[in-house]
Amino acid sequence: MDYHKRLILQNKAWAEEQQEKNPQLFKDLASGQHPKFLWIGCSDSRVPVNEITDTHSGDIFVHRNIANMVVHTDLNLLSVLQYAVQVLKVEHIIVCGHYGCGGVKAAFEHSNLGLLNKWLRNIKDVYRIHEKELDQVKSEEDRVNRFIELNVEEQVHNLAKTSIVQQAWADGQNLLLHGWVFDISTGLVHDRELMDSPDGLEDIYRYDIETGVKY
Repeated sequence: MDYHKRLILQNKAWAEEQQEKNPQLFKDLASGQHPKFLWIGCSDSRVPVNEITDTHSGDIFVHRNIANMVVHTDLNLLSVLQYAVQVLKVEHIIVCGHYGCGGVKAAFEHSNLGLLNKWLRNIKDVYRIHEKELDQVKSEEDRVNRFIELNVEEQVHNLAKTSIVQQAWADGQNLLLHGWVFDISTGLVHDRELMDSPDGLEDIYRYDIETGVKY
């Protein structure tokens, strides 16, 4: 049997199972979503959001890309962020990386990967910022893992640098930014970073929200 046909059959079995457990489930989901979380994660197939957080459909609004990046020229990411913050009124934004991330590993290297070079350059910028610390780590595996942690922390700060997040804070919206790293070898999440205000930002990244353009 073709793999894609197997997925369709598995979907049918899953839908029937869910219907038996909760006959109201799909009616409730069809009526709208009210997630409290926005998840910005890696596209890696080994990091399934609902499974590792033991949550259900409708609990988490999700955006995924290579190496869980928050890039200020990425209109896809910014559109997701604006919708999650302004419309869904999420209370938590989680940037979740994972150990063994292929995107971060590739950013360490010098291979010419075509279009992917443009994306990886954003990760290389994280290395440039933390080069002194990373170069002191002897083990290559430990160095990559530390790079992954630092990348998550930098992406949380990149979120805080957006006018979308700063406007929400200025308006008194309850919004927490989290940086997590998922360990595929254990199934556990490690909490690395937390921001609840622009206080941790350098002054140059702060917008004059009251007098500037709102978004």
